[in-house]
Amino acid sequence: MVTAVIVAAGRSTRMGTDKQFLPLRGHPLIAYTVSKFQNCAAVNEVVLVTAAERRGEFQKLVTTYGFSKVARFADGGAERQDSVWNGLAAAAAGTDIVLIHDGARPCIVPEAIERTVTAAREFGAAVVATKVTDTIKEARTDRIVVRTLDRSRLWAVQTPQGFRIGWIRDGYTEVRRQGKVVTDDTAAVEWIGKPVHLVENSSPNLKVTNPADVALAEFLLRDCELQIRCPSA
Repeated sequence: MVTAVIVAAGRSTRMGTDKQFLPLRGHPLIAYTVSKFQNCAAVNEVVLVTAAERRGEFQKLVTTYGFSKVARFADGGAERQDSVWNGLAAAAAGTDIVLIHDGARPCIVPEAIERTVTAAREFGAAVVATKVTDTIKEARTDRIVVRTLDRSRLWAVQTPQGFRIGWIRDGYTEVRRQGKVVTDDTAAVEWIGKPVHLVENSSPNLKVTNPADVALAEFLLRDCELQIRCPSA
């Protein structure tokens, strides 16, 4: 069984408003994100992690769009990794593969989700990633360049990130025990010595972070149609 944990509990400080409900082409951003997992045959259920005080708004959205795979909700935590931990705890008992995805990445395509599931089953941990094409410099705190990195070995990782559920639970258990803060979920399994497989993704997978991202997201979603479910009479 595959459970997708969609993390939508952030404070959106750089956006200046709750980006999960930011309107994109007339629909909330988070609706596009959830729809990608709703429409992916490889995903059996979705756990939606939200701020507790906004739970009602998310529940209404799930009903409005008929997202039948959203099986349950979990509360967001102080840090992203705390939100993920709560989402993992809410996954169905029969879950063997879990996907973790940023709610603010509405442009992910179902094909990339499916390939992540396949790789997670084969390798134990997998992450959508793109090759770095820019030249990357390492710098000191005063912005003086220290060295130029070999970009042929560099990848920018995104989400979804997929895992055998035992691996990610063990990884986060150790991270929490040692009081560490990790920047993404694959870092948690790396912490316990597990290998992570890169799933190359050539499709745009924008994370909406700043106001300037809105127009690009709307362009990338131009062919994505959402259906609002009419309330029963």
